[in-house]
Amino acid sequence: MKKIDMFKEYVGKLVFRCIIFVIVLAVYIFRPEYMEKPWIYAVWAIFMISMTMQLFPENKRITMGSKKGFAVHFTQEQDYDRLKMYEYVQKNNLAAMKVLLVWLSFNAVFGILYVAEIIGPRELLLLSTFYYMCDLICVVIWCPFQSFIIKNKCCVNCRIFNWGYFMMFTPMLFIRNFFTWSLFFTSLVLVIRWEITIIKHPERFWEGSNAVLKCKNCQDKICRLKGPKFLDSIEK
Repeated sequence: MKKIDMFKEYVGKLVFRCIIFVIVLAVYIFRPEYMEKPWIYAVWAIFMISMTMQLFPENKRITMGSKKGFAVHFTQEQDYDRLKMYEYVQKNNLAAMKVLLVWLSFNAVFGILYVAEIIGPRELLLLSTFYYMCDLICVVIWCPFQSFIIKNKCCVNCRIFNWGYFMMFTPMLFIRNFFTWSLFFTSLVLVIRWEITIIKHPERFWEGSNAVLKCKNCQDKICRLKGPKFLDSIEK
């Protein structure tokens, strides 16, 4: 099978997500009543299929940023420093907690507005679709979490890469029905599995212990626009 150009793959996904957002935005502006029509279930299906694809370690259309937690993608570096690994993990866990606090605080504002009936389910759906697009803007173009909080080298090394769906479906928690909660709680399962793997196998998430995460061994090259940042002593 021909090797997939992962950068082009993710640019294509970004374009697709932009189209989805523009369609939903146009419906919201010009035909808001259509937000409650059956066609919106197709958007739900797109979201759900996209999310469940993260569960397959041999999926050739997702980056190592998602797959590094699986044992099949772990190539152990010989004689790595376990103390440095745990220092790296501790630093990243603290950064992840900061991201979680910022994200939940930011979205709590929309939850309050929803409870106060200032906004409704249509606005929350539009917000989730916006997050759906922004998720890949962060991967391909620029990520505020990378730049200001986590300061990771690249998406392949990102501590919270598989938090994407949890973050984009956070607004769905406030709308109580099967479709919205199925999205949110499925995304929560992905995050829990990711976090358990980090606790049990931290060596899979550090380039000092997992050779596939080093720049010289990277097969994805999805950082062509952003470039690797915040290089540590290993890569310097």
